[in-house]
Parts: sequence; structure tokens; C-alpha cells
Amino acid sequence: MVRIRGRIGDWPVDLTVELDAEDWAQLAQHVAVTPTPSVAAATAAADAGDALWQTALQLVRDAGQVEGPKLMAQLAALAGGEVAGKRLLVRLRHCEQIRMETGADAPIYHWQE
Repeated sequence: MVRIRGRIGDWPVDLTVELDAEDWAQLAQHVAVTPTPSVAAATAAADAGDALWQTALQLVRDAGQVEGPKLMAQLAALAGGEVAGKRLLVRLRHCEQIRMETGADAPIYHWQE
């Protein structure tokens, strides 16, 4: 089902088109799908974000345990800024492989296998 809404001149348009599997297959034969630059850029950004996340996990894994301020400094340097580093830190807090413990002066992040 496809819903088309908009205007033709002064006239409002709200059209619903229902297609069965055969109609979709026939339509697909006439439409060539090529990735647009924005789709390619979004895919590249997602890949870069995933690589950054894997590196953040590796930092904690290699350390075994690390204090929050030290980890935050490492993540900010890795991500290219404090805001991006904080995003990674928040994501680590909710990660199943990470256990956070309240230390005397700062939280301590532990790697769990």
C-alpha cells in the first residue's frame, strides 16, 4: 500500500494505492534503484560510527577496568571531541559487556566477558 498526500494547485490530494505482489514485481522491473550520495554518505558515517564503537569497547576490554575520567579523556580524543566522547561513554554504561561500579572518587568501568 502506498499513500500519496500533497496538493495539485489549490486541490488537496490524499490517495491510497494498494498493490499486490505481482503489481510490485511489475513496477520493480521499470524502476532502477541507485544509491544517492546522501545514502552513501549515511552508510559511510554508520560504518565509521561502528568502527568508533568497536574501538571504544576495545579500550575497556584491553584495560580490564578503567576510571571514568580517564576513560572519558580517551573517548573524547578518540571521537574528536568531548560531546562525541560523552555519547560513547553513555553508550558504554548501557552495554552488556560493561559493568559500572561506584568508586571512591569516580565511577569505574569493568569489562565483563
